[in-house]
Amino acid sequence: MRAGRGAALALLCAALLAQGRRLSPGERRDAQREVLAVLGLPGRPRPRAAPRAAAAPRAAAPLFMLDLYRAAAGEQQQEEEGGGEEQGGARPELSGLGTRGPPTGTAASSADTVVSLVNLVERDRDIFSPKPYWKEFRFDLAQAPTGEVVTAAEFRIYKARGIPRYANNTLHVSIYEVAAERANRESDLFLLDVQDLRAGMEGWLVFDVTAASSHWLVDRKYNLGLRLYVETDDGLSVDPGLAGLLGLRGPRSKQPFMVTFFRASPGPLRVTRAAKPPRRRQPKKSNDLPHPNKLPGIFDNVHAADGRQVCRRHELYVSFQDLGWLDWVIAPQGYSAYYCEGECAFPLDSCMNATNHAILQSLVHLMKPEAVPKACCAPTKLSATSVLYYDSNNNVILKKHRNMVVKSCGCH
Repeated sequence: MRAGRGAALALLCAALLAQGRRLSPGERRDAQREVLAVLGLPGRPRPRAAPRAAAAPRAAAPLFMLDLYRAAAGEQQQEEEGGGEEQGGARPELSGLGTRGPPTGTAASSADTVVSLVNLVERDRDIFSPKPYWKEFRFDLAQAPTGEVVTAAEFRIYKARGIPRYANNTLHVSIYEVAAERANRESDLFLLDVQDLRAGMEGWLVFDVTAASSHWLVDRKYNLGLRLYVETDDGLSVDPGLAGLLGLRGPRSKQPFMVTFFRASPGPLRVTRAAKPPRRRQPKKSNDLPHPNKLPGIFDNVHAADGRQVCRRHELYVSFQDLGWLDWVIAPQGYSAYYCEGECAFPLDSCMNATNHAILQSLVHLMKPEAVPKACCAPTKLSATSVLYYDSNNNVILKKHRNMVVKSCGCH
């Protein structure tokens, strides 16, 4: 019940913004707090020295996440249009090695939250230590979103051409979890994934590191990073840098990063918030103009018997720009949430999508209007929307929010 009231207040404040009404500081704070709660965020993210989020990102992780966002938005639009084969061709190409982003039906398309992690610490084998060569990466894997579990995790690193010496070799690239660090000997390692490729190839390599991600989330003390080795067919150890594997010294658009996919676990996810009395709405004056957010459509001229408009969907645009959030929201700048409004007066015809109960309630209301209210105009179908944003640690997060967009209205 509280969640419904919060969503209603958020939409009310957004509607006032859409009508051009300037919110008071208190109303703006209420709007921001309630929309953040609807988005499942405990507070407003404040990225450290992040560029304006709405501007096109240039680093590898945000670019990849923007591709995922566009793919997710395309899938949601396709679902809204009735499903069928994916329109507009193949998904965005994310690797010159022919490795695309996760296709429809895998962890990416079924995820509720996707978190990208930038490489914080990078370390190479000490040049005075004996071979083999290796390179280590460490990521700060934040706590899992509340009520969600890890379904997959990937480590992505860009492979440039490297030096000509290895151009005709087949390279074996292995990624390990550093399980334990030892003072007087090599660290304990756990093999996660291996890829074989021609040394002269170029593009993104994608490694499955789900086991490490799950391990790190159990206890952060286990997060000792990932270690990468490169070998030739005859077992010769190759310096990853000479093999063309780019690290923090590479261009921003080709630096390594990690992506973790989460999905909601069964059970209630929303944390109940303390109730707060809603602000009183001013009564509508008789000389008010028609609703400024009225959505033109085939039912514009459909009215109830007494001349009032019947239950239908109306336009409502929630603007993140008006909420002052474009410093952390990458996409979208806002979205069409819609709302339901109108009369559910007897007789309820087919355009009102009335339930059988609503029809019976309307009949009883005709006989006993003081005892039984009219049926209410409410959403009959809702769909999800996705939001791409920076968190306070400059990680990029893609979050799918369910039941955010009204698809159709009816009498209940």
